[in-house]
Amino acid sequence: MSEFDLVIKDGMIVDGTRLPRYRADVGIKDGVIAKIGRLEKGQAEEVIEAEGLIVAPGFVDLHTHYDAQIYWDPYCSISGWHGVTSAVIGNCGFGFAPVRPEDRERSMLTMTRVEAIPYASMKAAMPWDWTSFPEFLDSIDRTPKGINLLPYVPVAPIMVWVMGLEDAKSGRLPTDAETKEMCRLIHEGMDAGGCGWSAQRLGPNSVQMDYDGTPMVTDIMHDETCIAFGKVLAERNEGFIQSIFLSPDGKNETAQDHFEELARVSGRPILFNVIQASDRFPERHRNQLDWLEKCRTEGLRIYGQGVTTDPGFVFTFEDWNLWDDDPDWCEATLGSVDEKRQKLADPERRSGLRKDTSGLISDSFEEIFVMSVESSDLKEFENLKIKEVAARQGKHPVDAMLDLAVADNLKTEFYTTIGCSLPYLSEIVQSDLTLLGVSDGGAHTKFFTAGRYPTETIESLVRENEVMSLEEAHWKLSALPSWCAGFKNRGTVREGAPADLVVYDFDNLKVLPMEIARDLPGDEWRRVQRAEGYHYVLVNGKVTIRDDTPTGETPGRLLRHGEG
Repeated sequence: MSEFDLVIKDGMIVDGTRLPRYRADVGIKDGVIAKIGRLEKGQAEEVIEAEGLIVAPGFVDLHTHYDAQIYWDPYCSISGWHGVTSAVIGNCGFGFAPVRPEDRERSMLTMTRVEAIPYASMKAAMPWDWTSFPEFLDSIDRTPKGINLLPYVPVAPIMVWVMGLEDAKSGRLPTDAETKEMCRLIHEGMDAGGCGWSAQRLGPNSVQMDYDGTPMVTDIMHDETCIAFGKVLAERNEGFIQSIFLSPDGKNETAQDHFEELARVSGRPILFNVIQASDRFPERHRNQLDWLEKCRTEGLRIYGQGVTTDPGFVFTFEDWNLWDDDPDWCEATLGSVDEKRQKLADPERRSGLRKDTSGLISDSFEEIFVMSVESSDLKEFENLKIKEVAARQGKHPVDAMLDLAVADNLKTEFYTTIGCSLPYLSEIVQSDLTLLGVSDGGAHTKFFTAGRYPTETIESLVRENEVMSLEEAHWKLSALPSWCAGFKNRGTVREGAPADLVVYDFDNLKVLPMEIARDLPGDEWRRVQRAEGYHYVLVNGKVTIRDDTPTGETPGRLLRHGEG
């Protein structure tokens, strides 16, 4: 019998610890890195020739919504295509457990707008062989996985389970008995393997609404409830929190004070979402970075999750919902396609829609770009900015955009971006208090493809623009998120660690152009971007990607308590 199942020969190891790269062989046995050094080919049953290639820890993605997609896509693409070997699910407080059988339909509908997960896909593929959160984890455990998954305990379903949907939506403060029961359910979820809890708290005018245009229950959750949940982690002395919070008074200081109190009460790491650069509002991310530095001086473990991809969105008004923080836009984009078309065509509504929605989600209306139209009569407007269309027609930019969309039966594809120049992005990625990513994998799949962020980091921020070293990038892509989220022994290349590895061509690694894939259950589609340059991706010692193509292997594990 061979000493190793697999040896990776002559690769350049970037081990994720920020130590200098070095050339060595990696011997793998029973899914674990057994030896690093100079090994002989004859010691292994299989040999991967890695001369000229980088060998590094697989990437760890802390912000995804693959809770549904894992049931039809074991690789959790596009993340799995871009070297992600471990991901956290249950972000933003959203999930599918605990859910009573009679509430399953409503649970799926909830995710169709807030995270834009297609209802038809969920309906066709989710087995619903659970009621409680521990039963949900058992279901994930027995589902084939091409990557490892670590689960949050999402608090929205817990609030609905205990308070009832109507009361949870009312915004009332839970009773002491209800708070106690919700805390018990968080304990139960963490006993079963949850890594902490998550909550989106964006207020009554949330940018990500429920399917009916109302806030998510977590959006109107009270600070007192949030602090009570934080005390659960203090009692356990384990877990971490992922959250975004906009204070009711609109002041950054109030939101920051809340996070600081939560960090003190829980004693645990908190991931603040999101740190995002904007050419129009550079003071925003700079103030956030200053605040994170202040937290460090006070010994508070608060980290910012940075948006580090080119923040662009491709959308049509058939599906677009990311201006929900504006009540007029939210109401106008609710309903069927025919209903939305009628509302967007209504001249009485236009005055309410001619407002600057730019900021976190998009650039100004004038800078929105017309990518494609379906109607042959409208082809002249392709490849123009809305300001150019408006100038030709003598219209307000919003009227020009919506008249075009309505005439094209809402099929017009637009492109919008926040506008993020490299110097501002560099300020975020170079802070050692920020993590890279916010892929939102599994969500908003008709709008953007941020799951490409690991590949884009190496291609753009390391190789092309030299914003950071390769050693620093791999620390931020693997080891730092592993530590923050409580992954046990993952995120670095070292003896005794699980063999989650990427083997890639540094000079030729790249993100491929966006395309439409009609590969979802229920005859649904999504936008994807594939990668080129990953010779191998290994999960728990098994090759899951070979030459950028999935192998069909499903060695991924549910990492209860960060282990598995």
